Amino acid sequence: MDDKDLKFFENSLIKRLKDLISHGDETVTGMIAPSENFADPTDRALHESNRNFELRIRDREHKLIKKIKKALIRIKEGSFGICESCEENISRARLVARPVTTHCIECKTKEELLEKTLGM
Repeated sequence: MDDKDLKFFENSLIKRLKDLISHGDETVTGMIAPSENFADPTDRALHESNRNFELRIRDREHKLIKKIKKALIRIKEGSFGICESCEENISRARLVARPVTTHCIECKTKEELLEKTLGM
């Protein structure tokens, strides 16, 4: 992978990281704000359901933040775009679609089939 591609992926990952961190800050701010009183139990249940949904989304984003940070480290170390299983290059198209990936499509497909077979 050439320097131009590495810079593209690095910039893309940094932008995504900043966006995710900003979403997390908004969630924390919203949770600190005083809670509303709901006269109707249905309204309260809906509010709690929405809040739980938002927390699940933020948890997924937190996991993505960790993956992005690891991808940025791989860029610095020179191992970005190399499959952890077979050590072949990961296609640029796959990296554009999922820049945090650590496996080529063939190895990832094998891994998913194994997980499905074992019921994981």
